[in-house]
Amino acid sequence: MIMANIQAFRGMRYNTERAGELEELCCPPYDIISEKERKRYLARNKYNVIRLELPKDGDDVYKNAAEVLDSWREQGILIHEEKPAIYIYEEEFNAYNTRRSIKGIIARVKVEEFSKGVILPHEFTLSKAKADRFCLMKATNCNFSQIYALYMDEEHTTLSTIDALSRRAPDAKFTDEDNVHHKLWIITNEQAIAKLTADFSERKLYIADGHHRYETALNYRNYCRENGLAQKGDAQDYQMMFLMDMEHPGLVVFPTHRLVRDLPKFDRVKILDGCKEYFEIEAFDSVAHMNELLLKEYKKGNKSFGFYCGKGEWYLLRLRNIAVMEQELPELSAASQQLDVSVLHALILEKILGIDKENMAAQINLTYTKFFEEAVMSVDQGEFQCSFILNPTRVTEIRDVAAAGEKMPQKSTYFYPKMTTGMVMNDIGQK
Repeated sequence: MIMANIQAFRGMRYNTERAGELEELCCPPYDIISEKERKRYLARNKYNVIRLELPKDGDDVYKNAAEVLDSWREQGILIHEEKPAIYIYEEEFNAYNTRRSIKGIIARVKVEEFSKGVILPHEFTLSKAKADRFCLMKATNCNFSQIYALYMDEEHTTLSTIDALSRRAPDAKFTDEDNVHHKLWIITNEQAIAKLTADFSERKLYIADGHHRYETALNYRNYCRENGLAQKGDAQDYQMMFLMDMEHPGLVVFPTHRLVRDLPKFDRVKILDGCKEYFEIEAFDSVAHMNELLLKEYKKGNKSFGFYCGKGEWYLLRLRNIAVMEQELPELSAASQQLDVSVLHALILEKILGIDKENMAAQINLTYTKFFEEAVMSVDQGEFQCSFILNPTRVTEIRDVAAAGEKMPQKSTYFYPKMTTGMVMNDIGQK
């Protein structure tokens, strides 16, 4: 049986003596950066990785990114590790009023089709984002940011190993604007690398974040083979990934709330009448304790949402009987049927509001946010007609849906914090 295949690589990193400090050079992943933020990163340092990760200059932005990359390598702004390495990466951050940390490894991972059951997705993707990432890979032959994946390790043997290897001071570190501390240890010891790579020989990987990048990696590998640019076993078969224990105590998944806009004949009374068939409904006139009440529902295992209508008015919707989902989604596994987002989408968004899957994918009447305050204020300000406040998806649910060979609706999860871009990069052309 094929299982995960990981390897060390000669990472490409900033030469800070020439480029500047890491906090000026790194940035978040491309898909959460606004144009205003992009310009701010550029103003901070002309060598910021945003010029490679999210190029916007020139008539051909991808060609421009490739030219910038070549220039930076020639100038010694970007340099390669002398020996193949596996990188230990840690983030310390605040979440739910607690200081936490997550730690895993960055390595090259052999990409496999989802059908082989080695690397498993959990969310659907959008074609526009994949086309953009594919053009960037064709131009640069690089991964500037890593895919984020989880693995199962009941004995936590890998986590014990990386904890032992990272007891010394990190080789690189910086603190970003959100007070997230990023630390990187470079592991070149051949015995340590052999131990870590062997750990994964009987494991599957579950993609947490970076589905677009992973599908792009598969497309790029196939493109290179079909056009004589690479053969089976070449570096194009491998992509840079961050791998973390699925049961890591610091792991945080935020919910992604749904905001509804521009629905013709929107009527909250009719929506509530439609919900009565499936949900118990409690009315409130203040959002002060909404998160607290939803958390109680979460701990009880209830399928519950906050339906926010504006000016403090909201309704707690609690599903009466999960069995209804077998009738609504008979083609899916119990793991998919019982997701909070599946319940919300099938019984409310589709059935009552008339927002079908194509509409959701195109975001015609639906917008997503991880920020509770935005989900409330945007309705108060009249930008949206209502919002649905969700509890987070459990990591075990992500695992079970992926193991069933299925995918969640888009924007079902938000792993926090995001991995930084630019601390280490994968130059695929480097052996």
